[in-house]
Amino acid sequence: MEELRKKAAELLQSGEVQMVIGYEEGTRHPRPCFISSADDTAKLIYDDRCTGNLAVYLTHKELIGGQKIAITASYFALRSILRLLTEHQIQLDKLVVLTVSAEREVIQFATTDDITAYLQTAPVPAREDDKALIEKLNAMSREERWEFWSAELSKCFKCYACRAACPMCYCTKCIVEENRPQWIQPWASTLANIEWHINRAMHMTGRCADCGACGAACPLGLPIHLLSHQIVQEVTDNFALDVNQAVSGDNALSTFKPEDKENFIR
Repeated sequence: MEELRKKAAELLQSGEVQMVIGYEEGTRHPRPCFISSADDTAKLIYDDRCTGNLAVYLTHKELIGGQKIAITASYFALRSILRLLTEHQIQLDKLVVLTVSAEREVIQFATTDDITAYLQTAPVPAREDDKALIEKLNAMSREERWEFWSAELSKCFKCYACRAACPMCYCTKCIVEENRPQWIQPWASTLANIEWHINRAMHMTGRCADCGACGAACPLGLPIHLLSHQIVQEVTDNFALDVNQAVSGDNALSTFKPEDKENFIR
């Protein structure tokens, strides 16, 4: 912890960065903090409870402005940073990416290759509750899964906390705000809720870091992050996409290769 605080203080004192985004103790859980003074770096923490994806703040121009930022990135935030770099939403020369390894060593990444190399060897944080529910869902028939998701998504009241928590939801105008045409009905109902969540999951195809931030942000505790998780699995299995690498080109649903599988067309 002290090594991280010392590093943050050095970056601010030297003027290399103007802000450090990290975690501090909250009332019940660690919460994001935004530090602009070396005197405040004593509040920085980093441990296994720090799972929120801080990369979500990197596209907030009203927060970042033209400043150079240092970020304390979790495993999944590193994945999101790679994807945001790929989509040209952030610039590496305006960013200092830090993490804390399992050995409690502070690591500063110089290149995207360094981030990829770290992700390839670092253990993926375990989510045992998700694992049990994924196994349960996989054991269901198609009809049973439809009933499960219809029942879960019917509870949604469209607060869009899932969208706000996602680093990849940076569109200046979301599809739910379009009304010419009205792609998605704005009110909460089972069909309209399913339209929103299916659209969102498809929009995340090949882009989702599988961090689970959308599900964690849901005030009703709906396991909506598992929709994106399944999409990640499908894209990995069918398009050989490695979410631990920065890639060139567009996302999986906006590119076509003659050798792409077509066995899903029925």
